[in-house]
Amino acid sequence: MGISDDKLHEECGVFGIYSPEGEAVAKDIYYGLISLQHRGQESAGMSVSDTTGPMGNIKTKKGMGLVSEVFAHQDFQELVGNIGVGHVRYSTTGGSTPENAQPIAMNYIKGSLAVVHNGNIVNADEIKKEQMYRGQAHYTSSDSEVLTYEIISERVKTKSIEEAIENTADRIHGGYAVIVMSPRKLVGMRDPQGIKPLILGKREDTYILASESVAISAVGGEVIRDIKPGEIITITPDGIKSNEDLCNKQHAHCIFEYIYFARLDSVMDGIEVHEARERAGRALARKSDVKADVVIGVPDSGLAAAAGYAKESGIPFALAFHKNSYIGRSFIKPTDEERREAVHMKLSVIDNVVRGKNIIIIDDSIVRGTTMKQIIEMLKKAGAKEVHVKVSSPPFLYPCYYGTDVPSSNQLIASEHSVEFICNNIGADSLQYLQIEDFKTMVGDLPICKACFDNHYPVK
Repeated sequence: MGISDDKLHEECGVFGIYSPEGEAVAKDIYYGLISLQHRGQESAGMSVSDTTGPMGNIKTKKGMGLVSEVFAHQDFQELVGNIGVGHVRYSTTGGSTPENAQPIAMNYIKGSLAVVHNGNIVNADEIKKEQMYRGQAHYTSSDSEVLTYEIISERVKTKSIEEAIENTADRIHGGYAVIVMSPRKLVGMRDPQGIKPLILGKREDTYILASESVAISAVGGEVIRDIKPGEIITITPDGIKSNEDLCNKQHAHCIFEYIYFARLDSVMDGIEVHEARERAGRALARKSDVKADVVIGVPDSGLAAAAGYAKESGIPFALAFHKNSYIGRSFIKPTDEERREAVHMKLSVIDNVVRGKNIIIIDDSIVRGTTMKQIIEMLKKAGAKEVHVKVSSPPFLYPCYYGTDVPSSNQLIASEHSVEFICNNIGADSLQYLQIEDFKTMVGDLPICKACFDNHYPVK
């Protein structure tokens, strides 16, 4: 199993941009998606339209693979337009197939639209049954398609795309960030709990919507603010219009954005991701009495927490691994031996950093335990005397229903076994998890969704 195969995965990242001055946006979408690539590596796509051209003239290109694999230089000569949306995907609902790549672009009786979606709609099956009865959806429709069909169904009955989207948002439940492009407008909406992130930015007269602030910075924009949970925001040549009719006071931002999903240099809902991860490492150190010679982190997700642990404990921090950045995606390997080789291809130990030393190693999570077991074997083979594992999240016990690929409970090692068993199973000399109460240290008073740790789901 490769390193990324033993991690949780985000479903996707979304990006939208509108230049009322008529600037071409396809390359901006490309660079925005490159900066969101960590949120999904299975497929990528974009749709663009020219607001000064014929109504309904939406051009779309999407395919399987990384952003750089899907788009070629000549595509930007064909994807001409000043408004557009883009998407990177990791599948949770719907298989990893070209048919499920986004954006979802459709023509209908009143025009056309393109939709990009991050998250899961928990009542999608119920809505799909109604759509199948109407002859819209089919049995294999993903929840993103169900969402698109529902917007179109509402649009044929309403006066504007904004009204259709509000009616749809009132019906769907779950965690989501959605950007809808009509030929003349860009509309973004965020679920009422704020489980999934969505951020507004601007570059001169051009407006940008994105899953993370880094995508706005990547195209030379500045962050204006986070879209409020439940808010629907419409961008037209006249500027921005905000609809807060569906906003409520009960918020539950996904804690795993701060533990692992978001890029280290992102800022979400006023929280700097790098700082949050350092604070998690400090919290671990305050509750540990392990004596060690050096603190190391699993690249890249464990490094910030490891730096925080080192600062708090006074134990020196060191880089103990070389990560091969040219391996690309970790494909599912057909044999156990090849799965093991995938870890060794991606990581190699810098022997003189660990030889003869007692090591504290920090990672963001243990899902199945397979990768950490191999890493510990590598460290001890390189001469480490003791390896003490610290995890900057609590034990995963429950699945996620909001667009995070948390496996079923029987695939989560902590849901089936004690900390002592896991410690022995992975070959560690000790094992410590972050405590749920330490989330307050990480993100302060930000209301969070932590259902995968405590079984308290904010949306049923």
